[in-house]
Amino acid sequence: MHLLAIPLTMFALALPHRIAAQDDHPWIAPTATDVRSPCPGLNTLANHGYLPRTGMNITISQILGAALQGFNVDADAIIQAAKFGLLSGNAPETMNLDALSLHNLIEHDASLSRNDFALGDNLHFNETVFSTLANSNPGVDFYNTTSAGLVQHARLTDSVARNPNVTNTLKEHLLRSRESSLYLSIMGDPLTGVAPKQFVQIFFREERLPIAEGWTRPTTLIDSTTLAPLESIIRPVSMWVASQACEDLVIGPGLTI
Repeated sequence: MHLLAIPLTMFALALPHRIAAQDDHPWIAPTATDVRSPCPGLNTLANHGYLPRTGMNITISQILGAALQGFNVDADAIIQAAKFGLLSGNAPETMNLDALSLHNLIEHDASLSRNDFALGDNLHFNETVFSTLANSNPGVDFYNTTSAGLVQHARLTDSVARNPNVTNTLKEHLLRSRESSLYLSIMGDPLTGVAPKQFVQIFFREERLPIAEGWTRPTTLIDSTTLAPLESIIRPVSMWVASQACEDLVIGPGLTI
């Protein structure tokens, strides 16, 4: 029998904790010894085996290759964040995903799905935090650049109100806007920034590709040229105002200048 002809229920019975995929990268829930990051995208790539499933000893080349193969995201869209990731640990060429929770490196306050560092667990998914995004754009079954910008505004407003130590500079604003444009592009149409709510919610909550629900990889290569028009809408809608001019520069675990 051809693989695609096998009912999904047969996979569920035969392969516990797996979601049937269209290729050789099935979703497998992380084990107790695997580590994951504050980033749902990296975690999804690890859960599908595009990155090492342990989440450990990951190279920049592996991240770039996994993003391209799993999401059709080009290197120029994420290379800066990947390079900064090496500063999360002391190994010269590799990183562990959980180390990326190092505050103010690439992890930041006013996340779409994690607590602020000063308010609790900034590593694991938080449904209360995510509810701002999940409940946005009411009355339709999609998210778009306008809703993404409004969500960023709401999340930052909450952080500023509740977190006396909030970090909110241009760096964080740019990171948040790039992340918003990426989830819309990966889970939806990279050219319009429209993404089905169901796909986005599975991506964040379960950290898996919603293949069983009908998602397929974007055919448009996602790069800086496709992300820029989306960010040009998201950023003004987010009505961003800096809380401070600059921040300490994180250069390694426990090291700032």
